[in-house]
Amino acid sequence: MVMDKSMVKGIAVGGIAMVVLGAGAVTGYKTITTPKFADVVAVKDVVQTTVTPRESCEDVQVQRQAPVKDEHRIAGSVVGGVAGGLLGSTVGGGKGKTLATVAGAAAGGYAGNRIQKNMQEKDVTTTTERRCKTVNEKSQKVVGYDVTYRLDGKNGVVRMSSKPGDKLPVKGGQVVTTPTSSDNKS
Repeated sequence: MVMDKSMVKGIAVGGIAMVVLGAGAVTGYKTITTPKFADVVAVKDVVQTTVTPRESCEDVQVQRQAPVKDEHRIAGSVVGGVAGGLLGSTVGGGKGKTLATVAGAAAGGYAGNRIQKNMQEKDVTTTTERRCKTVNEKSQKVVGYDVTYRLDGKNGVVRMSSKPGDKLPVKGGQVVTTPTSSDNKS
C-alpha cells in the first residue's frame, strides 16, 4: 500500500484533531461533573471573651464601740463602793457593823465596776461607710464561625464571618467563603 504525502498529512491532521477534541471532551466532562456546592456538615460559633474590670460600691452600716472616757471604771467602783458601804452599815451592830460596811463597800465597788463595764460595752455608735471593690465582668461575642463542609467525599474546615446555610458555593474546585453580590440580594 502506497501512501502519498497528502494522505499522510490528512491522517496527521485528523489525529491531532482527535487529540484536541478528546481533551476538550475530558475538560467538558470534568466541568459538568465538578460540584457546584459543598454540603455544610457542622457550624461552630467562634466566641471571644472580654473581661472588663469595674468598681462596685455599696453603703454599709458599721457599729463601733463609743470612745470610753473612764477607762478604768473608777466612777462605777466609787459609786458602787459608797452604795455597798451604806447598805452594809445598816446590817448588824458594833464590830459586825464595821465589818459589814467594809464588806458592803468592797462588794459594791466590784459590782459598780462590772455594771459600768457592761454599759460601756453596749455603748456603740453606728455610721455608714462606703465600701468599694473591683469586680470583673465577662462578656462574650461571636466573632466568626468554623464551618465543616463535605466536598468530593472529603471534609474540610473554613472560618467564615457570617453563618452559612446548608450548602457552600464551589468555584474552580474551591469553596467560596465570601458572599457574592448575588447572595446579598435574597
